[in-house]
Amino acid sequence: MIEKLLSIIPRNSKGSNAVRLRSHHLGSYAFNDGDVRKQIIDDHNFDGDLLNIFTNGCKHPVHKWHHYLPIYDKYFREFRDTPFRFLEIGVSQGGSIDMWREYFGDQAIIYGIDINENCASLNGQSGQIRIGSQSDESFLLKVVEEMGGLDVVLDDGSHKMKDITATLEILFPLLNERGVYMIEDLHTSYLRKFGGGYWGKRNFFNYLRNVFDDVHSWYHYAPIKHPKVSDYCSSIHIYDSICVFERGKVVQPKHSVIQNST
Repeated sequence: MIEKLLSIIPRNSKGSNAVRLRSHHLGSYAFNDGDVRKQIIDDHNFDGDLLNIFTNGCKHPVHKWHHYLPIYDKYFREFRDTPFRFLEIGVSQGGSIDMWREYFGDQAIIYGIDINENCASLNGQSGQIRIGSQSDESFLLKVVEEMGGLDVVLDDGSHKMKDITATLEILFPLLNERGVYMIEDLHTSYLRKFGGGYWGKRNFFNYLRNVFDDVHSWYHYAPIKHPKVSDYCSSIHIYDSICVFERGKVVQPKHSVIQNST
């Protein structure tokens, strides 16, 4: 019976047949040979403007894991060509800000923050750049005030556990309704040099488990652990190395039984 069912399931729904050659050395996953565009289309079934922008190259170098592109597009495309407020944490060499400017369009209010003072030289090119720490609450509040609000946050900053959670708890309550908060490169949750580790207490996914429990607090009596997130969170989505929080109204769940006897 199982074999019969598997025979009718679409091939891409059966799961990967690839051998998992696991490594803690992230450089071993670099795609150095071949056609990047073709690899992304073939492996991730993704094509479109964002792929074109990435593979055509920007003014400054941009470094992205290939499987991130369809995730970005899924959550960010509704904001294209609108005057929304986008904050990227982590500027690096500036290529990512270039990519977002081309993708979102001229109406977008784009800010980037970085602790590296050299990034100030990129200010005013594809977006506004401010120098400061992602865990400095007064700095973050000042940036959000300057932006006039906040619709989307992309955390590509230090990738350290303490910074990821601190920034999330500062900025998530400030998001506008239907805002999106995305954290990437969460494979660092398993790396000790970032404060993580498979059994590490500060592994971000342990924090996330507490948020899951908070979201389901209607059904248990344990105390709320992270109200700065769960009080405003309508949904959470997890992908390989990415977590997406959506800002929305939190209401008491209801259920009904309806029958039309006519």
